[in-house]
Amino acid sequence: MSDTAAEPRAKFDAKSFIKTYAILLILVGFMIILAIVTGGTFLQPRNLINVVVQVAPIGIIALGMMFAIITKGIDLSVGSTVALVAVVSASLAQVQSDTMMFPGLPPMPVFVSVLAGLLTGAIIGAIVGSLVAYFRIPPFVATLGMMTAARGLANIYTGGRPVSNLAPGFNWMGQGNVLGVPVPMIIFILVAVVIWVVLNRTRFGRHTYAIGGNDQAARVSGISIGKVQFFIYTLIGLLAGLAGMILAARIGSGQPTLGVMLELDAITAAVIGGTSFNGGVGTVWGVVVGALIIGVINNGLDLMNVSPFMQMVVKGAIIVIAIIIDERKNR
Repeated sequence: MSDTAAEPRAKFDAKSFIKTYAILLILVGFMIILAIVTGGTFLQPRNLINVVVQVAPIGIIALGMMFAIITKGIDLSVGSTVALVAVVSASLAQVQSDTMMFPGLPPMPVFVSVLAGLLTGAIIGAIVGSLVAYFRIPPFVATLGMMTAARGLANIYTGGRPVSNLAPGFNWMGQGNVLGVPVPMIIFILVAVVIWVVLNRTRFGRHTYAIGGNDQAARVSGISIGKVQFFIYTLIGLLAGLAGMILAARIGSGQPTLGVMLELDAITAAVIGGTSFNGGVGTVWGVVVGALIIGVINNGLDLMNVSPFMQMVVKGAIIVIAIIIDERKNR
């Protein structure tokens, strides 16, 4: 018999496992239920790819929303930003000069329309960031005002009409694929990777968590709270702009009605993913899984022919349940 005692095996802690991977287990659970209810239709590869493609814009916006919620803020203007960016970028991506928003202006290269869309989103975010950071207006009020203003500007810009006849190169962002992988899925993955690096490997990310955890301590330690808030809302506007162009490219048209209630989906995805309204808590992988859960629920309800109005009720209930769970966890 050996003198050296065998090291005891680490015991499997089921409670810790469930707590760590709860959000992933919920996603798998929803997928199993929907597979059974829809007779396997849900699990068809084409449908699963469609789920990710549909959820990509939501996930991209939710990744930005995560920053606001971590710092105990919120952005209600993302849906309207999506609409404004969609019509602005689409108007510059038209291929027929007689239908362009600017008669006589020659067709623009696709990269010009993309840059214009990103710049428009960033400007909207910067305006909101300035109101929050330097005019001390609560995020709820500032973004509520921008939600109305941006939607109005989108309708004024187009006269309430959709902008169509877009260049194939622009539509590629929403309809194309690379080696069989849809472009929206690729963009979503790339954005998630970049946001993970920003949040976990940069000073800006550390300051975001610090402000959400204890803003007074963050201020005493020398963190410029206003500067961080400004860049957070600018980032949200930029990501909402990117999502707006993807949505416009998917349907081949920029419409001032795009993005209605999209802020609800983004907030839901972030909260389901573990981002706490109490601040200081949030992970990229959690938000990505949360967005996938939203996509799975939307797709499953569509397959079961559930009315859009009932889907809104379901999403509202999910938000309330997620917040209740978050509050219990914090206690």
